[in-house]
Amino acid sequence: MKLLLIEDDPLLRNTMQPYLEAEGYVVTVAATVRQALTTAYDHDYDCVVVDIGLPDGSGLDVVRQLKKEQSGAGIIIVSAKDSLPDKLMGLELGADDYLTKPFHLPELNARIKSVLRRRLFAGQTLIQFGAITINPHTHQVTVAAQAVVLTEKEYQLLLFFAANPNRLLTKSAIAEYVWGDHMDLANSHDFLYTHIKNLRKKLLEKGCPDYLKTRYGVGYLFSEKQV
Repeated sequence: MKLLLIEDDPLLRNTMQPYLEAEGYVVTVAATVRQALTTAYDHDYDCVVVDIGLPDGSGLDVVRQLKKEQSGAGIIIVSAKDSLPDKLMGLELGADDYLTKPFHLPELNARIKSVLRRRLFAGQTLIQFGAITINPHTHQVTVAAQAVVLTEKEYQLLLFFAANPNRLLTKSAIAEYVWGDHMDLANSHDFLYTHIKNLRKKLLEKGCPDYLKTRYGVGYLFSEKQV
C-alpha cells in the first residue's frame, strides 16, 4: 500500500516513516504544502496522512486540492490542535479520520488500515477472493483454511491484485505500486517476475485455483473467470 506522509517536524517524520515502512507500506514524505501538492500527483496513493500545521500553509489546503482533483486516496488529518472546528472542517472537506497529537504509532497504523479497508474493500474485516482469505490486520493469508506463508512483497502483490479484480494491470503499474520510488533501482522487471512466480507457486501448492492470468508483453489479470 502506498502512503503520502505530510509532516514538517523532522523528528516525528523520521520516526513515522521507518515505522510505517516496517509495517509494509511504501512511504513518500513531504514537509510543506507546496511539496505535498507536487508529490501528490507523482503516484496514485492509497492513503494520505497530513498534518494541519505546515510552515507554508494549512494541511487543509492539501485536503481541499485532493478532493477538487477527485483523488481516491483515503485521508487522515493529524494535528496538535485538539480543536473541534479544525476537526469538523477537515471532515467536512472529505477527510476520513482525524488524529490528535501526541499519538502512538500503532494507533496511526490501525487508523490507516481502517481507512484502507473502507476505501479498497468496502470495510470488510476479512478480504475474500475465491478460495483465498486475507486478514489485513495480521497479514495472514489462507487458502481453504490452510495458511500460506508469504513474504511482505508477496503479500502486497496479492493485496493489490485482490483490490483490482478483473483488471489488466501492467508490469509498470504493479512495480510502481509495490516498490514505489525504489522501483527505478532495478534494471528490469525480473524482480517483479520472481515475486509473482513465487506468489503463484505458494497459492497453487495449497490447492488454490490459478487466478493469476499472464498477458505476455502487457501484464497480469487477477480473475476467477476462465479468460
